[in-house]
Amino acid sequence: MTAGGYEQIPGRSVGLTPGGIGSRAAARFIDWIIAGIIGGILFWVLDRASDLPGWVSILPGAGFGFLYFVFFEVITGSTPGKKVLGLHVNGQGGAEKPSIKESALRNAYMLFNLIPWFGGILWFFSAIAIAVTVSASSTKQGWHDNVAGGTQVVKR
Repeated sequence: MTAGGYEQIPGRSVGLTPGGIGSRAAARFIDWIIAGIIGGILFWVLDRASDLPGWVSILPGAGFGFLYFVFFEVITGSTPGKKVLGLHVNGQGGAEKPSIKESALRNAYMLFNLIPWFGGILWFFSAIAIAVTVSASSTKQGWHDNVAGGTQVVKR
């Protein structure tokens, strides 16, 4: 069965246009810039206010990125980058926004960056797998959306 030219899957958003890989990647890039600026300022202040070695204040950076995405998806359904590009994350079954659990699950791959030395490699391969699975899906849902119970990025 199809809806709007896309395969209709039970429990998924019907009548909405899925967000494509290009606009999602551009939104992610915008979000990385915003999160990088905010995180850079935050961790610079933390570094100045503490007696801990400088490298310690860098460790939470990957966790901060994860929290940035979860916070905005749960509160508004869109990160600032997604808002700029007219994208929105729907929760399981077409819910208006993902739950904390759904958002945490769909963004959990970002926490690979907390693993010293090879975490970045794990993150990179996870991101490639997301791009491949989003591109191959008629509903434009990646493996991370399916792990999160069927979240979906749609155009608004």
